[in-house]
Amino acid sequence: MQNIFLAGSSRGVGREIAKLLLENEPPLVRLVALLRNPTYAVELEALGAKVMLGDALDNLTLEAAMSNCGEIDVVITTMGGLPSDRGERADCEGNKNLIDLAVKRGVKKFILVSSIGSGNSVVAIAPQVLQALGAILKEKEKAEQHLVNSGLTYTIIRPGGLKSEAATGNAVLTEDPTISGIIHRADVARLVCDCLNSDRANNKVFSAIDRHMLFKPVKFEIFDL
Repeated sequence: MQNIFLAGSSRGVGREIAKLLLENEPPLVRLVALLRNPTYAVELEALGAKVMLGDALDNLTLEAAMSNCGEIDVVITTMGGLPSDRGERADCEGNKNLIDLAVKRGVKKFILVSSIGSGNSVVAIAPQVLQALGAILKEKEKAEQHLVNSGLTYTIIRPGGLKSEAATGNAVLTEDPTISGIIHRADVARLVCDCLNSDRANNKVFSAIDRHMLFKPVKFEIFDL
């Protein structure tokens, strides 16, 4: 049974990942969910997760949270959002702190959910989107590079535009950084879970889109896990 540490589980893709990981009875994994806001603890505990309170932008509370949950096989992070009072973003600094502690603890695999528009996929997004989100995408790119350079076995998944609707089952991964489109959060979660035990996903950077919701109808190669 894998021990998984999930950061960013209060809502969105992270919450969908928690639901999928714990959907079996009994669960097939042990899930520890890092929360900064205790408001969401009851819902996650009801799913079967162990909740640890901590802030990824505060190394002391983050290290305490990770130290109190035993062995960790895999870290998954979907963290992002508004900057702290000091101007730090979880997209970059929070994820970098998490990566450094994963190295320290000998974590076997690290899965980072980033965004299309980060790194070499910047070519996939429209100029007006880049103008609006460029600063955030640069922060995400820094976290990606930190992970690649960390020595950890990693998978980086860059979703397209996100929608909170039921999974379509049509989501795919591709190594083509020029592809962009829409994807539902529940489908991103399924792709993350599919990568957990796939050696083919190791040390790969993917774009994640729904094959039927591309911004432009182009041919591309789907990655087979």
